Amino acid sequence: MRAPRFLAGIVAVTTALALSACGGSADETAPTTSGSAAAAFPVTVTHAFGSTTIEKKPERVATVNWANHEVPLALGIVPVGYAKANFGDEDGDGLLPWDAAKLKELGAQTPVLFDETDGIDFEGVANTKPDVILAAYSGLTQQDYDTLSKIAPVVAYPKAAWATSWRDSIKLESKALGLAAEGDKLITTIEKQMKDEAARYPKLAGKSVMFLTHIDPTDLSKVSFYTTHDTRAQFFTDLGMKHPASIEKASAATSEFSLTQSAEQVQNLSDVDIIVTYGDAEGTTLATLQKDPLLSKIPAIARGSFVSLPGSTPVATAANPTPLAVSFVLKDYVDLLGKAADKL
Repeated sequence: MRAPRFLAGIVAVTTALALSACGGSADETAPTTSGSAAAAFPVTVTHAFGSTTIEKKPERVATVNWANHEVPLALGIVPVGYAKANFGDEDGDGLLPWDAAKLKELGAQTPVLFDETDGIDFEGVANTKPDVILAAYSGLTQQDYDTLSKIAPVVAYPKAAWATSWRDSIKLESKALGLAAEGDKLITTIEKQMKDEAARYPKLAGKSVMFLTHIDPTDLSKVSFYTTHDTRAQFFTDLGMKHPASIEKASAATSEFSLTQSAEQVQNLSDVDIIVTYGDAEGTTLATLQKDPLLSKIPAIARGSFVSLPGSTPVATAANPTPLAVSFVLKDYVDLLGKAADKL
């Protein structure tokens, strides 16, 4: 972590921010301030580390961790910096395809991309001179939050790390931007898209679905799955499906977003209609599971009611729903789920 040697630099950047407020030209990516939006301030956002008050409408927005930049982008604001894509970036430019498309739509250049390979790039964030940092969907620690707060006000997750729904991310971050009404409209738009796509496959309604984490074909003695606290599993209920009772029971006993159980307990998963996991497009993942003496007894695997999301493709990446990704891959994802439902 780069924080210890950098704390003095944070103080310097904070001082520079105060001085720059007295004059100078605005950054080309900074949003314009409407009278109604400005009048909404100050606003206070409550989160897991306490509360953050934003005194005036942010003009320089930075985000850290996965997908938080999508809220301002969806609302027409180009952040001064956000995390470089480390999964699903097929062309290696640091941008996910829906981000690139939105930047093009807005006529904006690529902002500063923070390299979070070894954790949050505190120095990089500070160098963009933000006046708010969005992290409603993140894994911030108390130390991360404290360090970022020395740079600018921080909007952290409301309850638990990596457990904020796409709706709550939009609500929290749009409020921090003074665009709460626009955030509500965005939520309504996405919900309609989900409802319309799911309606193409009536068989999906009410079906129970679970999401297995990455499968290790060299060790099938255990299975890991996302709990109902994870946004990947919550996506299924957005589409009119449900959590299996077995997964709900296991999830009720923990706040973790994933759990592991022995393959000898596969009888617990007999209530699962459809299984989704990360795998391959050729069907070898399913074939491997169907050959296993224990896992092949899971009804969904036996009959092939199974969705394998290839590698780090856009549809696999967007199985964890985020504001821009949903619209970009929704049709393809629902098609895959619908084909699995056809085998019931």
